[in-house]
Amino acid sequence: MDRTRTRPATINTPRVQTVINDLYEEVIRTDPAERQNARAKGLGDDGDSGFYDAMAKAFMPVTPEFGKLLYVTACASRASQIIEFGTSFGISTIFLAAAIRDNGGGCLITTEYIQPKVERARQHLAAAGFDDIVDLRVGDARDSLAGKLPETVDLLLLDGPKVLYLDILRLVEPHLRLGAVVASDNTDMAGAESYRKYVREPENGYLAATFSTSALNSSCDHEVVLRCGGRRESS
Repeated sequence: MDRTRTRPATINTPRVQTVINDLYEEVIRTDPAERQNARAKGLGDDGDSGFYDAMAKAFMPVTPEFGKLLYVTACASRASQIIEFGTSFGISTIFLAAAIRDNGGGCLITTEYIQPKVERARQHLAAAGFDDIVDLRVGDARDSLAGKLPETVDLLLLDGPKVLYLDILRLVEPHLRLGAVVASDNTDMAGAESYRKYVREPENGYLAATFSTSALNSSCDHEVVLRCGGRRESS
């Protein structure tokens, strides 16, 4: 194999970059005002009932740096079967789908509960050229993912309501191969406590690392977790 030959990373092609840049510009115009409107209704936190409905017009995307990390991680792990919890308008989905394309193909299953976001996400994925490898499922992810998963999953992204992170991980867990990656957004929020505790218990078979990125004058924590085994049995 000639290792000196290279081709542009799909994430850097003009078509994909145009979509990503346009979407992040819209985030800057839209999200601060939508978040302020939600707070005015007493809905300032992910755990507040009705928060996601109040934020139906907001992107709430991964930060650009975390998006690039998702792409790099998926490429480095040669991921071809990826599951995403929380599509929103599809920014993180584009980062992951680009990696699947560069890895030679596969399928990205992504889920979105808020109906008004679904059609726009489909439009953005088509504009970026990834609608052929993305299976966008609508509704409660605990239903849309139940019993309808690939035998082996290479990467799981958690980026929906934090209180459901552990539920979705446990749902997908039997399909995670050894060496699979679980990445999660906004894990500093209170709703993610049970998830953080679970992936930090060595007997559950994970190795977790935490880091932060910033955007729109705020910072958030992320977890990147390696699936390295299951509960060890006593000999």
